[in-house]
Amino acid sequence: MIYFELFYTFFLIGAFTFGGGYAMLPLIQAEVENKGWLPSEQIVNFIAVSESTPGPFAINIATYVGNQMGGIFGAVCATLGVVLPSFIIILIVAKCYDAFKKSTVIQGCMSGLKPAAIGLIASAVVTIGTTVFFPDGYTTAVFGSISFYISLVLFAVMLFLTFKKKLHPILIICISAVVGIIAGYALNLPV
Repeated sequence: MIYFELFYTFFLIGAFTFGGGYAMLPLIQAEVENKGWLPSEQIVNFIAVSESTPGPFAINIATYVGNQMGGIFGAVCATLGVVLPSFIIILIVAKCYDAFKKSTVIQGCMSGLKPAAIGLIASAVVTIGTTVFFPDGYTTAVFGSISFYISLVLFAVMLFLTFKKKLHPILIICISAVVGIIAGYALNLPV
């Protein structure tokens, strides 16, 4: 039963999310938490891991959740579920796009999907930011935690290196991982 549930859940996420993996993130997080498959902290940790591993972001998360819930076959079911809708849709679009690309309905649909995708990505940023910077909720106690300030400084440095120094994303990920590991061991932070 879990295999079908994994496939079906990720199939729906893949079918009704436009804008790529980041736009899928709020749906994935909500579904996984609501079904009790993974706690929020574990999802956030794996988001960081899936960003630094090869392959599409949403597929990495689906594979991970599937593996956690149903082993190898669960990973296959979740991965097929998240990929299959895009595969089917792109085949249909490729076949029919030339016939409909001048249609005002299609152009309107595409115009409406762009802000919705941006909104979903913004939602993911806020949700992940809240989990990273305020893991125990919005309380003033977080300002007494050294891990909050380390996260904030690391975030600011990585923004600077990304936008001002135009450092390659792979270097940003590697530097973030190394600094996070060093800070975690030096301060005995929970992993």
